[in-house]
Amino acid sequence: MKEVLFDENFDVEDTTYKINKVMSRWSIHFLDINGPNWVVYDYDMRIKYLFQFNVDFTDIETRIKLEDLKLNVIHHIESLKDETTYRDNLTNPVFLK
Repeated sequence: MKEVLFDENFDVEDTTYKINKVMSRWSIHFLDINGPNWVVYDYDMRIKYLFQFNVDFTDIETRIKLEDLKLNVIHHIESLKDETTYRDNLTNPVFLK
């Protein structure tokens, strides 16, 4: 498993590119977005990547950036002509405290 960490200064476009590049690989099947942890699985449901966002979820600007990023990545996943899918739980109340 490869772990990629981001802080509150992450660039939406650059991060979108990095995640989309991973999601475009033939062996990747599933992206589980769970607050700050975006976990990428292969077809055998083994974790291949962890994109972890060490950010303040109560900061509105950071949440807007995360929402923009999420929408960009979901749009990319939906444009793929394969079985790649995702689960979106970005705004889990647990992370908003």
